[in-house]
Amino acid sequence: MDPHQPVTLRRQDYTTLALAALGGALEFYDFIIFVFFATVIGQLFFPPDLPEWLRQLQTFAIFAAGYLARPLGGLVMAHFGDKVGRKKMFSLSILLMALPTLVMGALPTFATIGVAAPLLMLLMRMLQGAAIGGEVPGAWVFVAEHVPQQRVGFACGTLTAGLTAGILLGSLVATGISTWLSPADISAYGWRIPFFLGGIFGLIAMYLRRWLHETPVFKQMQQRKSLADKLPIQTILSQHKRSIVVSMLLTWLLSACIVVVILMAPTLMQKQGITAALSLQANSLATIMLLLGCIVAGWAVDRFGAPRALLVGSVLMGICTWHFFHQFHSSTAALFASYALAGFSVGVVGVVPFIMVSTFPAAVRFTGISFSYNLSYAIFGGLTPIFVTLLLQVTALAPAWYVLILAAVGVLVSAYLLASQRGRAVLSEVNI
Repeated sequence: MDPHQPVTLRRQDYTTLALAALGGALEFYDFIIFVFFATVIGQLFFPPDLPEWLRQLQTFAIFAAGYLARPLGGLVMAHFGDKVGRKKMFSLSILLMALPTLVMGALPTFATIGVAAPLLMLLMRMLQGAAIGGEVPGAWVFVAEHVPQQRVGFACGTLTAGLTAGILLGSLVATGISTWLSPADISAYGWRIPFFLGGIFGLIAMYLRRWLHETPVFKQMQQRKSLADKLPIQTILSQHKRSIVVSMLLTWLLSACIVVVILMAPTLMQKQGITAALSLQANSLATIMLLLGCIVAGWAVDRFGAPRALLVGSVLMGICTWHFFHQFHSSTAALFASYALAGFSVGVVGVVPFIMVSTFPAAVRFTGISFSYNLSYAIFGGLTPIFVTLLLQVTALAPAWYVLILAAVGVLVSAYLLASQRGRAVLSEVNI
């Protein structure tokens, strides 16, 4: 660590963080808006005589396909990100997200072209998945390599808040459409609006990213000729297995918590009699609290260290989410209060990117994070909706039990980092 390096964020750092977060928020919005309209998409893109549970399962399967496509797209972009530069891939990913989103908004339904409709929707979801596979790891690496070492935790937490702001944007758009349009209008044309908006704003965000600069860390590696001489994926698989395991476990925590508590919860609440408008309003509040929780988690990393922040945050998440899934149907006040606390507690995911960006060396950092994050996200993020949907046939509290398991994973990882005294040995400096 350079003792003369500034410990506060400079104006250029704030600009970089803001542009990265804005683009990431719009790209994340494009990726998740699908789930907010899962019910109407299921009705329009599958045969009308299917049982409701099967239609919902197949709709979530298309949603999951986006996650399954992430590893390949992310790995390709990460390879070139480690070889030719972070910025180029950071700009490309948002273009690859915006175009399929526009197409999704224009797709004909099952009534028009039959089985081709869900197949085309599936293809667009896979293209979206390939794009976001490079976006999220690239955003964390890009920002972490720009800011001072002592502020990496806050920067990563704030960027994660910016990425999840895309969920808030999706929730607000879905709330507005559900409030202002009738169910018939939503089915006729309303569901297309958020896809068109996302595609257009994604292209605008791509234009704005042209003002970003390559990271100082990558420039230093170019000057020192210390870029990876072998395939980055070969290096991480042979030399960084422990970092891969830690990153994959933490990605499971990050992905599944957001999927269950933020993305699936509105649909689950609607199945238990809560109106779409009310559930989405509560979801918006929970997502705002998630943004705040991510920033607080990032601050806690810089103040107390990542292992301790992860430990306390995981315990808090287990308690708050358990309370939410037990109380949300009791009253409107309980719904909003318990969902807000649950959303804030899920902000522990703001700790995750710091651990991942600092557990891989700079020369293979993009590839290491992308491989671990996207592979784990494909498995756990993609299959979580299907697994929880099936488990709901057994118990209505399936989401609560699932998140409790995730909290236990966070506790175990933090305990490993603390007990083995590897809180600093594993977590190396980001800026070389």
